[in-house]
Amino acid sequence: MGCACGTKNKDGKVAGCHNNGACGTGGCNKMNVFDWLSNMDMPAADRFDVTEVRFKNGRKDFYRNSEKITMHTGDAIVVEAQNGHHIGHVSMQGELVRLQMQKKKVANDNEIKKVYRLAHAKDLEKFEEVKNRELPSLYRAREIIRDHKLAMKLSDVEFQADGTKATFYYSADERVDFRELIKLLAGEFKTRVEMRQISLRQEAGRLGGIGVCGRELCCSTWLGDFKNVATSAARYQNLSLNPSKLSGQCGRLKCCLNYELETYMEALKFIPEIASPLLTEKGEAKHQKTDIFRKLMWFAYKEENNWYALNVDRVNEILELNRQGKKPATLELNEEEAKIPVATLNNDLAKLDKKFQNRGKNRNRNKRKNENRGNRNPNRPNNKNNNRNR
Repeated sequence: MGCACGTKNKDGKVAGCHNNGACGTGGCNKMNVFDWLSNMDMPAADRFDVTEVRFKNGRKDFYRNSEKITMHTGDAIVVEAQNGHHIGHVSMQGELVRLQMQKKKVANDNEIKKVYRLAHAKDLEKFEEVKNRELPSLYRAREIIRDHKLAMKLSDVEFQADGTKATFYYSADERVDFRELIKLLAGEFKTRVEMRQISLRQEAGRLGGIGVCGRELCCSTWLGDFKNVATSAARYQNLSLNPSKLSGQCGRLKCCLNYELETYMEALKFIPEIASPLLTEKGEAKHQKTDIFRKLMWFAYKEENNWYALNVDRVNEILELNRQGKKPATLELNEEEAKIPVATLNNDLAKLDKKFQNRGKNRNRNKRKNENRGNRNPNRPNNKNNNRNR
């Protein structure tokens, strides 16, 4: 998604989208946060002094603003790091940070590192130079790993802003002995090296991408806690157990399978379990599929290809009859309607045939009479007229 925050004016200054770091388009960074308390005036003395800071690819950490520096969401700041300093961007401030720390179970103690100052132009220039080293370092590190035939996948590199440390993120199925690799990487890049193993879901979140739904990956935009996803979630939702369709870009089951699972579980309480076919006088009807929310179940006879849709109440009624040893006539009816005898229908039809047949005979008879009258000899004397003349 496009964003105007990174574009520059003619003067060389960043244009920005004038949202104070809370980008309206969602394209500024990953894991955007909307601070709904930002417009509320809080007492300065009681303001929570811990700030949430965002780093590369959505990684976040908490730092204490002990110097009471005035900061806004999206500002670049210099924070304390191991044996040096690092540069991040303010993600969230105030009471929401306290709630976030409680959610992530982070203790508010002296182990929280400090915020040094707002980043200057020189700090940002040096940080850009350091970031330009990341991509070549990633390619070179992959070559070294390939040469040593290590069973690991290197996915990302993050350099500290002062250039004194490089963190390599990798994923592996088994335990990897990378002690020799650290020595080689430290000698190659002339900096301290840290190897950090991440899961496949975390790897997909750091790299980002577009899902099959057409939106950005949940793990790279808002999802931070990864819960276990079981294949039973797909079964409850009547989804095809096709690994290629159920797996995300990380190769694991999609996290979105858990989103509607509770709703399906609640709706399934009203759906009866079909352990055996339904018994009817017409034959056995096997269960084909279920529409959980519409509470419709489809059944089909062995000898037929047609499917019959039944509501849940009708299915429960048939199951109760089967438990009592009874069989309904069909899936729709318990008893068939009394049929009219065929002889009675034929008798009525026979009467109608005779009626119209007699009409036809009378018409033919009258027609013949008229023809005979027209064919008489005109010279033949008319006896009736002669008698009258006499």
